[in-house]
Amino acid sequence: MKISPSGWCDSAQVLPSPFFNERPEEQSIDLVVIHNISLPAGKFGTGDVDALFMGCLDCQKDPSYEDLKDLKVSSHFFISRTGELKQYVSCKERAWHAGVSCFQGRENCNDFSIGIELEGTDNTKFESVQYERLAALLDAIADVYPIKAVAGHSDIAPNRKTDPGPCFSWLRLIRLCENGRIISFPYVK
Repeated sequence: MKISPSGWCDSAQVLPSPFFNERPEEQSIDLVVIHNISLPAGKFGTGDVDALFMGCLDCQKDPSYEDLKDLKVSSHFFISRTGELKQYVSCKERAWHAGVSCFQGRENCNDFSIGIELEGTDNTKFESVQYERLAALLDAIADVYPIKAVAGHSDIAPNRKTDPGPCFSWLRLIRLCENGRIISFPYVK
């Protein structure tokens, strides 16, 4: 797996999102943020995550989608329960995944991070293939960008977010990442 100079992953299905913009000039990309998502909540494989990130979610499809109407949100990557990898925004661009956020005193994490969504919930164990694909993706990202840390959405927005949640195994992910990588997991105890 490789990330091209244009910021696209050669192993990902590309589904372009309209929800992105340029990063601040001279901004280093040095953080990866891990999220979880399912639409509707707790249901997998519906295709609605793609629709949300691409701006074409039918908000009348499910009553729980009412709050998503007119929401403009995206992520760089999505890893399904089966390990399928999708990319919505080039790593060089700013995806809209973090919201109000702060990491080690730096605000607006979208400016300097890459967002990866795992199909899941806070209370559902993630699949082995998701960890394997995530580790390979992190290694590919670290080959191109000076990644200093990997954090959860809950780490950068602790009063707002809980994902990737207690069922996500940080230790399992660390074991799968290549030895000697520059990636650190600052919140793993």
